[in-house]
Amino acid sequence: MRRNRDSRNKQHDQQNAKVGGEKSPAILRFVNRKWIDIWNGNPPGTILLFIGLLVALIMSVPVIYVVWRSIAAGADSWTRLLGDRIPELLWNTLSLTAAVTFFAISIGVSLAWVVVRTDLPGKKFWQWMMALPLVIPPYVGAVTYIIVFGPSGWVADIWGEATWLTSILGDYPLNIYSFWGAFLVLTMFTYPYVFLIASASLRKMNRNFEEVARSQGMTTSQVFFKVNLPLLRPAIGAGAILISLYVLSDFGAVAMLRYVTFTSAIYFQQAGFDIESASVLSLVLILLTIFILWIEAYTRKKNKFYQTSNTFKEPETLRLGKWKPLAVVFVVSIFSVAVVLPIAVLVYWTVVGATMGVIDERFFEFAWNSIKVSGLAAILCMILATPIIYLKSRHPSLISQAIDKLSYAGYALPGVIVALGMVFIFNNHIPALYNTFYMIAIAFVVRFLPQAMQSGEASLSLVSPRIDEAARSLGYPAWKVMIKVIIPTILPGILAGGALVFVSSIKELPATLMLRPPGFDTLAVRVYYEASEAIYHQAAPGALLIVLVSIIPLHYLLRKY
Repeated sequence: MRRNRDSRNKQHDQQNAKVGGEKSPAILRFVNRKWIDIWNGNPPGTILLFIGLLVALIMSVPVIYVVWRSIAAGADSWTRLLGDRIPELLWNTLSLTAAVTFFAISIGVSLAWVVVRTDLPGKKFWQWMMALPLVIPPYVGAVTYIIVFGPSGWVADIWGEATWLTSILGDYPLNIYSFWGAFLVLTMFTYPYVFLIASASLRKMNRNFEEVARSQGMTTSQVFFKVNLPLLRPAIGAGAILISLYVLSDFGAVAMLRYVTFTSAIYFQQAGFDIESASVLSLVLILLTIFILWIEAYTRKKNKFYQTSNTFKEPETLRLGKWKPLAVVFVVSIFSVAVVLPIAVLVYWTVVGATMGVIDERFFEFAWNSIKVSGLAAILCMILATPIIYLKSRHPSLISQAIDKLSYAGYALPGVIVALGMVFIFNNHIPALYNTFYMIAIAFVVRFLPQAMQSGEASLSLVSPRIDEAARSLGYPAWKVMIKVIIPTILPGILAGGALVFVSSIKELPATLMLRPPGFDTLAVRVYYEASEAIYHQAAPGALLIVLVSIIPLHYLLRKY
């Protein structure tokens, strides 16, 4: 490897000498040499670097534009919002995020422990079933919970008909349109993030640690809190950051449940053409996101645990004994609330809608619009992700690292902020694409490109750089090596990433709502509007189709973990 690098350095020196010679200025030779040193003697081709820089620019410009616009909003806008609006939104958003994150972690870790480590009946079945809420978008879950628990829902009707119940307990006590409604919905449909990651960690946990703890006289509960839980901290941290960022970015569920957070406030400010206020709120939300990411990175540095594979023993299965009925009730209860109830409601109203002729030409038009824009986003992500991961893997440098980090910018931000940046850019600088579905696809690329990058990067890490060097030694330029050698090798990973982007795009709501051209409705948009008007038989078929399509990434995740 070192010989190849020295050879490349010699070739570059010879090229510099030919280009520069005695006629070239010394400063030019110095710059050329520094450029080669930045890339550790292996600079990329011009086309590859240009694509990388272009992608980084596209991913970062919306955020930069929003930040610039918020700073330019003026002192009056900041003073007015800081005085009354921002403190209330901060409390609503942070309290919801903290509550959902804590309880989702508690449920996810508890379920993972019971399903993976104990002799729970049908544990293989429950490993799949307890991850199913991940395929139900929270705004779809909110629709089903409103149908069941809302003031005009099924439970309220039963309550009203039971006169003896109202005489004892009074009027219907549940208020789904509240903090507790948003808390319930987001908790039930985000706990699988922790469940999946914690389950993977529990399967890989070395039994030797537990045996040493038991030899010191520790009970099962002491082993869990003093041995297992510390080893689970990285998994819990990873799940917590995913849940926190999701709650911060969620729009559909909180909007349907009429609980105002930053995302819904930004959307309604933009819809009211108060761009300055929307920009200011967006900047505060960006700072919140950065703060949460910093906390996660800081705590991860403080907690690092390693296991050696040469002494690895499979974790033992613990017997529940007298606690088995309680464990079964716990698992079945969560499964019923998070999976059975929403799916049953969607199937019921879909059947009602089908009998009323809702699944008609307009429905298939909405479905085609969703497929068209999501498919375009998936194709663009697969095309753009490959050069980025190749540049990072084969040409490591500060520049390629910066491009990689910027490519993740949109993934950490809520869809409303990405959409707001897109509105600014396309309306002012690229009017030809404004009010077209292409703008939605580009917003999806900004939001979900990292999903394609992660999948492709995992595949590329298994391909030896010697294959590239062998192709280059035959006279192939770098771009041709990537197209003819690398892409066919990592194609399964690229396609898997494209599938993840497709499904994430088909579920995306706020960006589609803010960027769609007049008359261009997708399934997600129609579900939102029909459910907001309580026309459930029209909302249910589209929601059920979104759930069925979302099973694709769940299958990928379960295979991965």
